[in-house]
Amino acid sequence: MIEKNYQPADIESRMSRLWEDANAFKAGRPAVAGAEPFTIVIPPPNVTGSLHMGHALNNTLQDILCRFERMRGRDVLWQPGTDHAGIATQMVVERQLMERQEPGRRAMGRERFLERVWQWKAESGGTIVNQLKRLGASCDWSRERFTMDEGLSRAVLKVFVELYRAGLIYKDKRLVNWDPALLTAISDLEVQQIEVKGSLWHLRYPLEGVAFDPEDRSTYIVVATTRPETMLGDTGVAVHPDDERYKHLIGQHVILPLVGRRIPIVADTYSDPEKGSGAVKVTPAHDFNDFEVGRRHGLPQINILDIEGNLALKGNEDYLRGLPEGASEFAGELHGVERFAARKRIVERLENFGFLDKIEPHTHMVPHGDRSNVVIEPFLTDQWYVDAKTMAQPAIEAVRNGSTTFVPKNWEKTYFEWMENIQPWCISRQLWWGHQIPAWYGPDDKVFVAETEEEAVANALAYYVEKEVITPEQGHDMAVDPAKRAGFITRDEDVLDTWFSSALWPFSTLGWPDDVPEVKRHYPTDVLVTGFDIIFFWVARMMMMGLHFMKDVPFPTVYIHALVRDEKGAKMSKSKGNVIDPLHLIDELGADALRFTLSAMAAQGRDIKLSKQRVEGYRNFATKLWNAARFAEMNACALEPGFDPSQATQTLNRWIAHETARATREVTEAIEAYRFNEAANAVYRFVWNIYCDWYLELAKPVLTGPDGPAKTETRTMVAWARDEILKLLHPFMPFITEELWAVAATSKRDTILTLAAWPAQKGLEDAQAEAEIGWVVDLITAVRSLRAEMNVAPATLTPLALVNAPKETRERAERWSEVIKRLARLSEITIATEMPQGAVQLLVRGEVAALPLKGVIDFDAERTRLQKEMSKAEADIKRVDAKLGNTDFMARAPEEVVEEQRERREEAEARRVKIVEALERLKGI
Repeated sequence: MIEKNYQPADIESRMSRLWEDANAFKAGRPAVAGAEPFTIVIPPPNVTGSLHMGHALNNTLQDILCRFERMRGRDVLWQPGTDHAGIATQMVVERQLMERQEPGRRAMGRERFLERVWQWKAESGGTIVNQLKRLGASCDWSRERFTMDEGLSRAVLKVFVELYRAGLIYKDKRLVNWDPALLTAISDLEVQQIEVKGSLWHLRYPLEGVAFDPEDRSTYIVVATTRPETMLGDTGVAVHPDDERYKHLIGQHVILPLVGRRIPIVADTYSDPEKGSGAVKVTPAHDFNDFEVGRRHGLPQINILDIEGNLALKGNEDYLRGLPEGASEFAGELHGVERFAARKRIVERLENFGFLDKIEPHTHMVPHGDRSNVVIEPFLTDQWYVDAKTMAQPAIEAVRNGSTTFVPKNWEKTYFEWMENIQPWCISRQLWWGHQIPAWYGPDDKVFVAETEEEAVANALAYYVEKEVITPEQGHDMAVDPAKRAGFITRDEDVLDTWFSSALWPFSTLGWPDDVPEVKRHYPTDVLVTGFDIIFFWVARMMMMGLHFMKDVPFPTVYIHALVRDEKGAKMSKSKGNVIDPLHLIDELGADALRFTLSAMAAQGRDIKLSKQRVEGYRNFATKLWNAARFAEMNACALEPGFDPSQATQTLNRWIAHETARATREVTEAIEAYRFNEAANAVYRFVWNIYCDWYLELAKPVLTGPDGPAKTETRTMVAWARDEILKLLHPFMPFITEELWAVAATSKRDTILTLAAWPAQKGLEDAQAEAEIGWVVDLITAVRSLRAEMNVAPATLTPLALVNAPKETRERAERWSEVIKRLARLSEITIATEMPQGAVQLLVRGEVAALPLKGVIDFDAERTRLQKEMSKAEADIKRVDAKLGNTDFMARAPEEVVEEQRERREEAEARRVKIVEALERLKGI
């Protein structure tokens, strides 16, 4: 029996246990042993993570696909797992040690610290997984993987070694995003650009061989910088080759203020004549653009900072090389000074010596570490790199030739732009938590890369014996006794970027590099569902690795979903205080309501503007479904064994069968095309409007009438349509549908709903039934709409005239007369040969109906009211157009504010159109 009230919290926990006990989500179940596989790999959330709204959207969409295909009989593997999240996890554990006043990481040593991380992972690392289960994610949880588990670690080692031996992994000294707090290189994704109100310092660089005079601009070049402390590392000044102001100076030199370094003036198109003075300082070791300029012109790279962001000048040979006498004294004065304190002191000294031209206020974007919140430094270090340019070529071609397609397709342009300009991929991190790089160094820094320490040691010792660096006896002793080789052969302390292991996710999670049947069966996967922000960091890299190691794309389709924003269209952030917690919504309104909201709003290419009110609306939808099921139960509606809906005799029942088939087709086609919002809205329309509002309402007279064949058939059809609804709705709202599937049945089901067959409605199309019931529905809807437009009081009954109606329509009107009068608030339905006086015309399926309103409403007053409404709507449109036409407003207003104005215009325009229609109806009356 169905409970009176819908309580999602009770249902969700119960249904989760039901699915778990039934192994409902397990791939390779005997029932689907010979079925076509359908595979999705979950974008692995950080093991430190907690469910946020992006996760909720991403996993809801994946779950819709998996539940849909599972019901269609495919062998579904939704591969779950988590990412070890190098920086985040190490920070969590270090913070825990600090809070508990225990020895820190360095004091512990690497081995003990890593033991502590694994301990934390065992105790607290499953939070996000349990939260995904609360959302209803139907992953095969028995196959859960972790990017640091034994199997994935072996895959990582094999890939690194093979790419190294193929020349596609190498070590190089290049600029990286350096976090001076975490003391590691970080990826672009871990860099947050923050707008800062700073300054732009204009500095005078004296020309060589000319007496510097601050009052004489011909004696120096002015350059501008937002980071004056980096000037100590300048090795050039760049001007545009076509800039007439500086053409005569190209090839000459300036003397670096305060330092005395002689640096060349070079011609480079990077310098923009329209910006500032047109001349730019070049600091190859501290700016990504300058690094490339420096490479083009062979300029030295001088790193002036240490890993903590302090000036490192004492003993810095690159800095001191070629400087005049006294330079070392200046270096000693600033050595060890924190970068921003050094900035202040350097600016003061520049001003004292006349080298400061001017200072301007300057608002600009400054990179910060998303976890440390400190300013990130472009930093010159030795790191490991992947030759991404070479590996990108097959991945580019795979999208060009259609082997992999992006949905929406416009994201392919983003993919191509990045891939065709791809830079070397820095894969090393200065952390302890992660896959330690399988490289060992000999006493001369020669590197030995191997999958195991034993292999690397054997290779190294053989090499040094052959080179006669050590004797064969020493080599033998070192091979058998690790203590004897300590300090002679050492392992690289760095670990791999977490994106390296996750790039292997589509095949490493299946068991590769082992020769296991899962790899052959489930690779390539069917579709990847992910956000646009990791196209470069994850999607592109999976493409590269999949094509290189598996010789095939990892997925034929990449569905890119949009962002979930707040109700005003602003990006959610803790600082704005507009973050909506999905777990709070689940607690309050249920997972089904949240899931349906996200899917109903997931239009391709459009961000979701989420509000609690929208979720409340779909909670009401769930309640509507619940009450409809209770109505069916209270009216003894039950599905008879062997019932065939195509054999229904009653027009109303043939109509609901027709509408069910149409809804099934619409939902199926929309999911197949990844139009999740269209699928959700199609099933919503069918459940709320067709089934609840019309079918059950029109069936009430039969259900409450005398027993007989019509009543028996209608009871069965109500139950049949309800069951089809539960199937169609299950991918979107799995908990409530599974519960109703169980409790609404009058006998034991053959299967739980998640394993039931997807509807395949054939032979149910019935144009005749649709023409009749559709006409009834359209007529009632049109009358209701007109009464609302004309402000007819609900209690007032009005007559309706069918003008020159054909025989078929007159017969329909007679058959459904009582229902139409009751639902449309009519006093009578008459047949007329001409339009009655004082009547407002309606057009229903090409036929004319009339609502005589003379004496019911004051037509003149109604015209006046509508004209006032028209003026208001037009004023609203004009006001918004003024804003949208204002270039200053469009340039300054945040994106969400502009979007809000556009929506206001659309609403006002829709109001205006309705008013025009209403005024048209009143013409001639």
